[in-house]
Amino acid sequence: MTDKQLTILFMPESAYGPTNNCIGIGDVLRRRGHRVVFAAEASWKGKLEALGFEEDLVDLTPPAEEEQDPGQFWKDFIRDTAPEYRKSTFEQLETVTKPIWEALIDGAKYCEPQLREIIARVRPDVIVEDNVIAFPALVTAGVPFVRIVSCNPLEVKGPGVAPVFSGLAADGTGWAEFRAEYDRTHRELWTAFNEWVVEQGAPALTDLEFVHEGDANLYVYPEILDYTADRPLGESWTRLDSSVRETDEEFTLPDIPGEGALVYFSLGSLGSADVELMRRVISVLAKTPHRYIVSKGPLHEEIELATNMWGAEFVPQTKIIPMVDLVITHGGNNTTTEALHFGKPMIVLPLFWDQYDNAQRVDETGNGVRLSTYGFTDEELVAAIDRLLGDTGLRERLAAEGERVRAHDGLRTAADVIEKLAVR
Repeated sequence: MTDKQLTILFMPESAYGPTNNCIGIGDVLRRRGHRVVFAAEASWKGKLEALGFEEDLVDLTPPAEEEQDPGQFWKDFIRDTAPEYRKSTFEQLETVTKPIWEALIDGAKYCEPQLREIIARVRPDVIVEDNVIAFPALVTAGVPFVRIVSCNPLEVKGPGVAPVFSGLAADGTGWAEFRAEYDRTHRELWTAFNEWVVEQGAPALTDLEFVHEGDANLYVYPEILDYTADRPLGESWTRLDSSVRETDEEFTLPDIPGEGALVYFSLGSLGSADVELMRRVISVLAKTPHRYIVSKGPLHEEIELATNMWGAEFVPQTKIIPMVDLVITHGGNNTTTEALHFGKPMIVLPLFWDQYDNAQRVDETGNGVRLSTYGFTDEELVAAIDRLLGDTGLRERLAAEGERVRAHDGLRTAADVIEKLAVR
């Protein structure tokens, strides 16, 4: 810790996961007496200020005529591309992954002048980015730059780990073919973006990377899932076993009929927009003897719950997970790491981007089950629930792992790294 008050500028991706991660770290720094400013996307207006932060927000596209919910751009994007999630990760490179990069690049270019103005106004001592795309203004500001990888550790690539976004097994099968297809579908896009980055005065990007490394780098992934033996990292990198915000509201468990185990079901703020999939999973869960808490998401009014369930559009996830026996999730990095922070097994139904990699890693390390999101049978889902709830050894091992992860205190570890870099 330092006695000097620092000004710390956070630039998170608009989605809930990275923004919530930055909220957690930023809250620790704020309570240490530092000035914490968020250059978040404009749809977060008022949400961050209510938590005690300053807001100096950016538009990633021309401003909407009407007020939008936080992360609305990505909710709309995911809704419109949902049919593509039934395809393989190899096919999604062309129809999902590349369009996501294109949208991210458009946003980076659009907000570059705004970011330069924000940096001139705020005059930060250190800049923290939790995003997958480069913003030249952040690395040319003349102050230390911290990169956070909270979406997917496979963004940090290496020959000993599966290619990012592939969801492929650790045995190497299909790696070369996937990497070749990634090169084919992304080479032209990356080349043009890299040229623009250099034109803005920033360093050139590493080949086929869309974001710079920082003067310090944080990445969020518990050791029980990590690739430490297969992809050693340099001294600038610090792994956070978890980074779980402490700002969620308190939660009192409602009276849910039933005597079975308590299970949390969430496809995230984006995945839950696939109402058909939500209804399919709910229909299977309704036939089991267990009780469920359901995060219904932005289209909550279109989702009807069974009698053994309670849910809402938004639920305080970090208060709920400690109460449950099992988590059914899309495999977003936030939910994956939070489940292990509290020592819970998982069933993972991946849809896109990082989720396949997390699903595969949870499954191949024996800490849960990966199912085919659109191909699972009722019997497979019920059997996975019964197996994980009945595996006493796994539950005890994960409970012990959760205690170890919580003791490592990722939030304060991250805050320490940011403080030390700024002071140095």
